Amino acid sequence: MSFTILWWHWLIFGMLLVLIEMLIPSFTLFWFGLAAFLVALLLFFIPDLALSLQLICWSIGSIICTILWFKYFKPTMTDRTKAGITREAVTGETGIVIKPPHGDIRGVVRFSMPLLGSDEWEFMSHEACAVGDRVEVVDVSGNRLVVKLKNS
Repeated sequence: MSFTILWWHWLIFGMLLVLIEMLIPSFTLFWFGLAAFLVALLLFFIPDLALSLQLICWSIGSIICTILWFKYFKPTMTDRTKAGITREAVTGETGIVIKPPHGDIRGVVRFSMPLLGSDEWEFMSHEACAVGDRVEVVDVSGNRLVVKLKNS
């Protein structure tokens, strides 16, 4: 019994791999699916390509796509937050007061780039702060920042 794999078999295989990637986001199966799409395209134009060559093309395509991802594309996708970074990395960051502290109520400061996963933080300060003042982080106390007025 002879079974011939046609171009649409590879297309469905690629779609299944991409669908599985959507359900289990590891961002590795996507590249194998992309390589299957490339083999489907190749097989569409060269329908009598042997199964062994199809598998070789798929393997090489998968390897090339994965290498290109890790070498060229992934490094350009930088994380713009500072989530998971220690308090030493947050110290010295500058933000703008959007809600000044009053008595026991903490103030709120906003940063242009998120710090530890959030761009707005409650803060406390030993100095009087007004809306629009630029402040600098000097410490982290629990889930609040300790800030001082930033000298321009």
